[in-house]
Amino acid sequence: MSTAAAPARSGAVLADLLPAAARHRYAVDAALVLGGAALTGIAAQIAVPVPGSPVPVTGQTFAALLIGTSLGARRGFLSLAVYAVVGMAGMPWFAGGASGYAMPSLGYILGMLLAATAVGALARRGGDRSVLRTAGTMAVGSVIIYAVGVPYLALATGMSLSAAVAAGLTPFLIGDALKAALAMGVLPAAWKLLGRRD
Repeated sequence: MSTAAAPARSGAVLADLLPAAARHRYAVDAALVLGGAALTGIAAQIAVPVPGSPVPVTGQTFAALLIGTSLGARRGFLSLAVYAVVGMAGMPWFAGGASGYAMPSLGYILGMLLAATAVGALARRGGDRSVLRTAGTMAVGSVIIYAVGVPYLALATGMSLSAAVAAGLTPFLIGDALKAALAMGVLPAAWKLLGRRD
């Protein structure tokens, strides 16, 4: 019997294709969760300030959505939960080396946690297997991030909701479209490369 990754089955995500003996599955899952948290923290350091907004453009949203789709809902949730909790506890791996919980952009981080879970669930239903499905999956994840992040930004800063939309949503739409386009190329290509498309 081959030790190569098992063939893809309905309900599989990319991480499920990693070869691992049953006795090591928990260790592999723990490594994936911690690695996803670390990747998100590294991606968050790619931060570009947006004039007039307390929220920078970062790589962490792309990382969170990629982690969710690649790891699945449970591991994606745990990975972003580790990222959020450790960052709120003081690890300087939020955007631009920030940490703690008293910041107006915390809502986006909480939204990423929910988004990683949602896109992971969609990926288990084939949401990352084609360009169009991946586009829809990324759109759902982005909507969740903004649905939590923008109202939180308004509450944390005292902005009106329209001002929070102008400062915390509108400037990011082009960047999000580019990130989605990248995911639309990367994820289906990963499945095709592995020869495991359902």
